[in-house]
Amino acid sequence: MSVAVIIVAAGRGTRAGEGLPKQWRDLAGRPVLAHTVEAFADLGRVIVVLHPDDMIRGLELLGGAATLVAGGASRAESVQNALETLEGSDVTRVLIHDGARPLIPQKVQQAVLDALDTHPGAAPALPVTDALWRGEQGLVAGTQDREGLYRAQTPQGFRFPEILAAHRAHPGNAADDVEVARAAGMAVAIVPGHEDNLKITYAEDFARAEAILREKKGSQMDVRLGNGYDVHAFTEGDHVILCGVSIPHDKALLGHSDADVGMHALTDAIYGAMAEGDIGRHFPPSDPQWKGAASWIFLEHAANLAREKGFRIGNADVTLICERPKVGPHAIAMAQELARIMNVPADRVSVKATTSERLGFTGREEGIASIATVTLIGV
Repeated sequence: MSVAVIIVAAGRGTRAGEGLPKQWRDLAGRPVLAHTVEAFADLGRVIVVLHPDDMIRGLELLGGAATLVAGGASRAESVQNALETLEGSDVTRVLIHDGARPLIPQKVQQAVLDALDTHPGAAPALPVTDALWRGEQGLVAGTQDREGLYRAQTPQGFRFPEILAAHRAHPGNAADDVEVARAAGMAVAIVPGHEDNLKITYAEDFARAEAILREKKGSQMDVRLGNGYDVHAFTEGDHVILCGVSIPHDKALLGHSDADVGMHALTDAIYGAMAEGDIGRHFPPSDPQWKGAASWIFLEHAANLAREKGFRIGNADVTLICERPKVGPHAIAMAQELARIMNVPADRVSVKATTSERLGFTGREEGIASIATVTLIGV
């Protein structure tokens, strides 16, 4: 059995209020869509359907984690665009999911797939438990029997050949893929949904989704510790750049970039906490475009990558090791600059200095060393 997951995220989400479409808005430090794609990472091939205007944004966010397909004028057309890309592949079953449902439990995914062993289609749903009213002009005009009524969710799963044929034969728009399937005569089984599997629709839904995420992660907090170490030798010059601050000095630091030894150590600490290597992996010194580059580029990239991977910076501590120049008068400005680049509160960043008591290369004033430690907290 080969499974493909189609995540539909081409809508504009106007009911969620002004700003970016809801799938691109921040949810616990990451775009909603990033959470949704991650939920299916272990299941199979993932196809994300995006508005044509969002393709570059999608590449930046998802990279090789998913195949991107341009959506159509309607949801049904968007889904069919994705289904057509699977023709001729080994895919036998497909799950179709709303991009704005980032909290889909794995047990719901599995329940849908299991039901496809005996039915051509399956979808999760929750029984309606509230009383139902009919309304007219803001007044209750009657009641509706809730017996046999369900709140539909996704992912909605189907055997691939049948749902592709159903979409090709469908005359127009549809509320969801179950409607398309039933129009083609397919039987669709109902499997238990989950209350956490909410579809973010209105602005207030973001707060509820964040609360669910916090509750889920409260018992499995992901805390990462990273450290970095860097050294740069002195060369001829009249200033050094340390933690983003230019300090007059009778020497400069030698390096492929601007040789900001403090910022380099901190950047490596962030990469290390994520098991993402070091600066050299992301910005190879063999690439001439980074010669003389400002080190804030590296630090900003590391901090943004941490956010994309679902972390916030808990705190950062940098120690500069040198006899001269004197760091103390500049330490607060350095901490503030690092905090600005990483987009974290200034009281979470520390910069301090020490000497090596005239011992070693730093004691002989041949260069400057730096060590840094950072804590990343999963959000």
